[in-house]
Amino acid sequence: MPRSYNYDLRKKAVEAILNGATIMEVSQFLNVSYRTVQRWLRQWSETGDVHPKEGYQKGHSHKLKDLEAFQQFVDANPSLTQREMAAHFGVSRATIWKALKKIGYTHKKNVFLSRARPQRATGLL
Repeated sequence: MPRSYNYDLRKKAVEAILNGATIMEVSQFLNVSYRTVQRWLRQWSETGDVHPKEGYQKGHSHKLKDLEAFQQFVDANPSLTQREMAAHFGVSRATIWKALKKIGYTHKKNVFLSRARPQRATGLL
């Protein structure tokens, strides 16, 4: 996972290089990789500043953004399978499963299968 260095550290690194230090010296002194200092220097030469990038996406975007509408659809169509819902929304079955989990729906239970422990026979011998 990439580290995010603060603006002050970036600025000091570029200033040190402009004052005569080598990239290797700065990278060793600040405990930052050589390549990172090179990127900061290139960014400074192209833009005149070394602010960290902002606005890039962190994490994935959710395919089903309106969970209330999704819940209304599920309530109106209770017999549809996850695969059929996925085809309707144009997403994967796993996406439907995650959305169902978020709105509080669980897997269908098999009511015909008894999950209770069998009782022991207590007959007399």
